[in-house]
Amino acid sequence: MSVGMASPRAPYASDSGRSRGRLFDEPPSRTRSAFRRDCDRVIHSTAFRRLKHKTQVFVYHEGDHYRTRLTHTLEVAQIARALARQLGLDEDLTEALALAHDLGHPPFGHAGERALDGCLDAFGGFDHNAQTLRVVTLLEHRYPDFDGLNLTWETLEGVVKHNGPLTDRTGNPVGRYQRRGIPVGIADFNRTYDLELWSFASLEAQVASLADDIAYDAHDIDDGLRAGLFAVDDLKAMPLTAAMVSDIARGHPLLDDDRRGAALVRELISCLITAVVSEAERRLADARPQSAAEVRSHGRALIAFPPEMAEAEALIKTFLKQRMYRHPRVKRVMDEAETIVRDLFARYRDDPAALPPQWMPEGDDSRALDAETARKIGNFIAGMTDRFAITEHRRLFDSTPDLR
Repeated sequence: MSVGMASPRAPYASDSGRSRGRLFDEPPSRTRSAFRRDCDRVIHSTAFRRLKHKTQVFVYHEGDHYRTRLTHTLEVAQIARALARQLGLDEDLTEALALAHDLGHPPFGHAGERALDGCLDAFGGFDHNAQTLRVVTLLEHRYPDFDGLNLTWETLEGVVKHNGPLTDRTGNPVGRYQRRGIPVGIADFNRTYDLELWSFASLEAQVASLADDIAYDAHDIDDGLRAGLFAVDDLKAMPLTAAMVSDIARGHPLLDDDRRGAALVRELISCLITAVVSEAERRLADARPQSAAEVRSHGRALIAFPPEMAEAEALIKTFLKQRMYRHPRVKRVMDEAETIVRDLFARYRDDPAALPPQWMPEGDDSRALDAETARKIGNFIAGMTDRFAITEHRRLFDSTPDLR
């Protein structure tokens, strides 16, 4: 298949006309498919707007041109739709999952997630996928008849399972969930609305997951170059990007570093998309699924990098971890950001009156912290933008880190 040409709808694509529906029945839209409606509901949600001021790697005030959680999400959606189009999948469901995938991220990126996870350790920890599910099923208050966005089963499934099954057929947690078990928010909701945690998600969800990886690799290289954490020539340390640097030099020997970096990022995105399409076509040809249901029960992911590209992509992640995420400048800011989150949690725990009225625990405020109160505090903090968290810390404490 030629990249850039759309495929006809494949038999294994999700079909909005055969959706398993919504938890709360609603009349269908006269103008939009069920999945397009999900996509639009995510875009108009409060949580989606907050992504504008949530950290990707650099805190919002460090520069106007670094990615935020919102711009990351838009790039994931663009890549996901490109993949879905090539593979004949439902683009609206794919886009809805890409746009929703980070709604549960707290302020300050992974630093905020680590801090909240520690604060909630006695109550099951913090998982951003579980928090995304809470956002779209409970915490958004936009409709008169239900909490959340009342998204379709397929979108909720993809939010929870885009990285693969959470349990085996008997309900035992698998993978990273073996140590702590299924996150509370997912386990509780699944008892109400079975998302079949043992199965793989749709191909649209698998595509959104790979698009997330591609976007991360490309835009973190771009932001790292912009921040001066490493140079284009440092990327010669990895065979894949070394070949791209050489190709750019041969075609444009006098190109400045800014344009060299931009050219490399474009080539990397194109290369990774092409590799995913090629491997997906091979796996789909072998498996020959004739429906989305057969995709779920197949037993392994059908959207993936080919082995050699998976190795190359893992090297990029290792490079970024060493040269960017653990860079002293980035680490210092993120350590201070973790302090802000921990301080806020401790203050709300010890003084519930510091919370807004709608977030205050019910009953005796002097009681020992229970799971419901802890989770309510966690929900409040997770919904904060970087900017609001800093402002709130300044309101409650005499000294607040500058995060610069």
